[in-house]
Amino acid sequence: MFMQFSIKKVLPHFLVFVGFILLSIAYFSPVLKGKQIYQSDIKQYLGMSKQQTDFKASTGEETYWTNSAFGGMPTFQLGAKYPHNYIKKLDLALRFLPRPADYLFLYFIGFYILLLVLKVDYKLAALGALAFGFSTYLIIILGVGHNSKAHAIGYMPLVLSGIILTFRRKYIVGFLLTTVAMGLELVSNHPQMTYYLMLLVMILGIAYLVDAYKKKILPHYFKSVGILVVAVVLALGLNATSIMATKEYAAESTRSKSELTINPDGSPKEASSGLSKEYITTYSYGILESFNLYISRITGGGNHEDVGKDSASYSFFIGQGVPALQAERYVKQTPTYWGSQPIVEAPAYVGAVVIFLFVFALFLVKGRLKWWLVGGTIFSLLLSYGKNLGFLTDFFIDYFPLYNKFRAVSSIQVILELCIPILAIFGLSRLFNNFEKDEEKLKALKYTIGITAGIAVLFLLSKSAFNFVGANDGYYKQSYGQQFMDALRDDRKMLFTQDTLRTLVLVLLSAGTIFMFLRKKLSETLVIVAFAALILFDLVSVDRRYVNNDNFISALQVKKPYQANKADLEILKDTTHFRVFDITDGTARASYFHNSLGGYHAAKLKRYNE
Repeated sequence: MFMQFSIKKVLPHFLVFVGFILLSIAYFSPVLKGKQIYQSDIKQYLGMSKQQTDFKASTGEETYWTNSAFGGMPTFQLGAKYPHNYIKKLDLALRFLPRPADYLFLYFIGFYILLLVLKVDYKLAALGALAFGFSTYLIIILGVGHNSKAHAIGYMPLVLSGIILTFRRKYIVGFLLTTVAMGLELVSNHPQMTYYLMLLVMILGIAYLVDAYKKKILPHYFKSVGILVVAVVLALGLNATSIMATKEYAAESTRSKSELTINPDGSPKEASSGLSKEYITTYSYGILESFNLYISRITGGGNHEDVGKDSASYSFFIGQGVPALQAERYVKQTPTYWGSQPIVEAPAYVGAVVIFLFVFALFLVKGRLKWWLVGGTIFSLLLSYGKNLGFLTDFFIDYFPLYNKFRAVSSIQVILELCIPILAIFGLSRLFNNFEKDEEKLKALKYTIGITAGIAVLFLLSKSAFNFVGANDGYYKQSYGQQFMDALRDDRKMLFTQDTLRTLVLVLLSAGTIFMFLRKKLSETLVIVAFAALILFDLVSVDRRYVNNDNFISALQVKKPYQANKADLEILKDTTHFRVFDITDGTARASYFHNSLGGYHAAKLKRYNE
């Protein structure tokens, strides 16, 4: 009897586990044919790390220095491996699927466990995992090769799970899970993402502190904090070698204090212990651009979009006498983005359906959970504005420890991309339980429709108020003329209208599903199935615009990303000691073949760089 009960209890989780595996492989199905995803950043990494890889292949030993980049540099941030790194072995065991399906699976399973810890029914937890895992930003970073970032994000929910269990007086389980999860988080070797997780944990801690004060359980709160501190110290110990190496390198990298006192023009250089404010805020999220969390291409989507044969751009090229096939190729790379950032691969789309449920939850969910999730969402959104909300960003750069060590402030949105689906799922959970009367739920639904549908309708009605002009339009005008610019703006308006209408339809379908449930026309199970279908359609259809089967190439092309040209072959004949300075290419190509003066790295040695 006990055995039957145990199997019955575990079976749903096992099926979910298998489902996550199948979904991860299905999205990246070319891996089944032995293909690998082309990732531009990983191509650069392979070029930079070629010498150390060859050294290990020939000697069996790890090297912590390479001569192939920037005249010579440590390999601490080039995939260096250290002995007795047992937590890394656990990490590799968890990521057993082919890349990048392994990271997608990590998104799913980590978020699923977090929702189970938060006492959400397994069906809703699985739904939440889909909403989190298919969030467009989390998919696009896999497409471009930000693997360590994806790696760190994948373990964030597990760290939060351990912390929450500890605060729930599950001291031993919480301590063990926090230790292991934090150890895995640090293994990913992406300090910026771990730092953002720390900021979210601080917000969570404040919410729990206020709650503990109100309930007069402060001794329990501080006991939990003490246990968690010990867990983090142990996690640091599990990664001690790599952390100490990174600390040593950071002091000499571009993330440290400059030795220069003047600028190139002779003017005094502003003293800084980290990166310059200009560099930190280069990728600052535009305030209007915030709405692409909800309407995917409200500011044009990514830098280049396929606007299709029905577009004004296609008609322009045909009118200029361009052959149809060539015109079709051109419009697949239409520069539709008109936001404020220099480069955007894709919008950070969280999903119209998920945002709808998030707003719905705001009216039904109460207590500390709501406030740390809402607080984390607002906090990350405001900081992602960077120079567009300069007073707040400057305050954090000047006064908040380590904040000036990280660039691309827009990436702090990973916090809201974690918080929003959690609260969204709790909105559905509250819909199904009896904490509120149906009248209150119906009122919440009306408010939610008013806000979410209202925003979409407002954008449709005010479309003429936007100029649809991008930062690089001067270049395109000079290259193609005013007629092309007129066609381009028409296409930007088309995407704006199409995706706003798309969001409005998804909102109305979501609202209709909840309304039917409240009118007893749909069961709880059918509502979950309906939202699973809506979320998958909503997110996956946007994701596939940017990361799809076309991103995959043969494994040989990935493993050997560069081919030697005549100049390389001639240089390779010289067996003396020298460095190569390649001014024709700003990538890691020269480092793949030679000892190069150049290279490609986000944290170069500062003195060399300056």
